[in-house]
Amino acid sequence: MPAYKRILLKLSGEALMGDDAYGINRATIVRMVQEVREITQMGVEVAVVIGGGNIFRGVAGGSVGMDRATADYMGMLATVMNSLALADTMRQEGITARVMSAIGIEQVVEPYVRPKALQYLEEGKVVVFAAGTGNPFFTTDTAAALRGAEVGAEIVLKATKVDGVYSADPKKDPEATRYTRISFDEAISKNLQVLDATAFALCRDQKLPIKVFSIFKQGALKRVVMGEDEGTLVHV
Repeated sequence: MPAYKRILLKLSGEALMGDDAYGINRATIVRMVQEVREITQMGVEVAVVIGGGNIFRGVAGGSVGMDRATADYMGMLATVMNSLALADTMRQEGITARVMSAIGIEQVVEPYVRPKALQYLEEGKVVVFAAGTGNPFFTTDTAAALRGAEVGAEIVLKATKVDGVYSADPKKDPEATRYTRISFDEAISKNLQVLDATAFALCRDQKLPIKVFSIFKQGALKRVVMGEDEGTLVHV
């Protein structure tokens, strides 16, 4: 039996690149979608927030000296592109997905409307939230915390390149150890960068646990959803 009925999965745009320098790696996105399909078949309701770093960082050289709000809006549009790619790959893999955007581009995707998102989740559709929070100065981490709280997700799953939260950078420190679980207060006192500060505070206030795990580990998403020892659980 899955440990969670409804989850919010936060994917970074960089996760879609695979080994490429930027853009979307086809094999990588298909593998991720297949892992999502596996948990939807177990009856888990899945909402997704995706970043835009794979696209926007590819053009970020041109954003040097740019107004921060303008750059953030460009980043939001990059997440819409990723969301469309993700939803289309899901369609090809037999999953019904709906993209909902925090900024109005009705010809491309439908706007985010909370009751509609809840209806889709209850119907077993995967809901992909695009365009972050719709506001500049907020990251897609914050969007994940916000949407997770809004749709009543039981946990925010942050899919990264590392398999959890470590006591130090595991690439630099061979003595670094992975935390199996850690409280919000401990993570703050140890200055562990789990999510950005705004997102972290929102999850703590809403008593919404966070699980950090590696999306590149085969079967890790399923193990997380089953409540197994995978990644790091940040709890109240």
